[in-house]
Amino acid sequence: MQKKVLIVDDSALMRRVLSDIINLDNRFHVSKVATNGLEAFDLLSREKGQYDAVLLDINMPKMNGLELLEQLEKYHIKATIIIVSTVAKEGAKETIRALELGAFDFVTKPESFFDVKSDKFKNNIIDCLVVATKLYQDDKKIVSTVDETIYKKSNPVEVKKQIIIQDKKDYRPIKRVSNGKRLIALACSTGGPKALQQVIPLLSDHIGCSMLVVQHMPEGFTASLANRLNELSKLEVKEASDGDILRDGVAYIAKGGCQMRLTNAPGGAKLTLTTEPARNGLKPCADIMYESLIHSDYDEIICVVLTGMGGDGTLGIKQLREKKNVYVIAQDEATSTVYGMPKVVAEAGLVNEIVPLGQIASAIQKNLGVH
Repeated sequence: MQKKVLIVDDSALMRRVLSDIINLDNRFHVSKVATNGLEAFDLLSREKGQYDAVLLDINMPKMNGLELLEQLEKYHIKATIIIVSTVAKEGAKETIRALELGAFDFVTKPESFFDVKSDKFKNNIIDCLVVATKLYQDDKKIVSTVDETIYKKSNPVEVKKQIIIQDKKDYRPIKRVSNGKRLIALACSTGGPKALQQVIPLLSDHIGCSMLVVQHMPEGFTASLANRLNELSKLEVKEASDGDILRDGVAYIAKGGCQMRLTNAPGGAKLTLTTEPARNGLKPCADIMYESLIHSDYDEIICVVLTGMGGDGTLGIKQLREKKNVYVIAQDEATSTVYGMPKVVAEAGLVNEIVPLGQIASAIQKNLGVH
């Protein structure tokens, strides 16, 4: 059965382009269109559960995209929203706010008509719809139980995702962390900005260690994410900069478009940002961050894996566990926007705790001995 899509955009040209992109894929069908948030709110109120996904612009007359999301949240109307907006310095902050309000994900809307007609934009729209409507669960086939398995989604563009599966018979108990030099290292993807808002602001400013965060996002958005979390948190939250010396009580968000590694330096642990290629399409990549901790001076590392597509982080944690005292906390399925990353790390037999999103912060602090 085709997935029904609602398009909400004030541009007639963009409505037509998006409709053509979606209707050319036999898995989807544009059921209706709306020219502003007010029209969309009326449709979503009267026809609850009728749309499998909604493509939503932000800047529109009468009621913009953010105002629509606020109304949907206020009246408890559930909808799978994909933001399709133009990249701008100001727009990044608006996109972060949309994700906080419950938008599933976002796709960058090109500024030129030529780019709007490009295969890259078309594929981004379809790929996001596949994940949002959970079609990827039907497409995914895992044919091996080796450490590193690649599967391809049945999309117009084959997107490679890394899946790590380990026979649970090979599970070795992981020692619980004790007192020593500690670090928190967190990874998340789809649904991450909203999830992080329910984790980092709940942490005490007396946690006595630093925190590294890899959230899959393109360049230009992670600074806005860090600034927003900093406003809400007791901890200091900042976008990581090349050469940052880690300080206790500070959370460092990996910069979009860069890989983040931890290196040893005379003044303490130092962050290095590189422009090396994406790994498995990811830049930043959690596996790279976790691998860089193997030779660090930290005695104890709390690894946290939240909502997200794919299996990024699992291979890095597996390698890290072989050298360090690691404690792994994963988000549960019920509270995950996409139960991919936490599921894969759990199936690999690497997890100590699987808890709901609302209990992640307390699980971190309990393990640190902070109340």
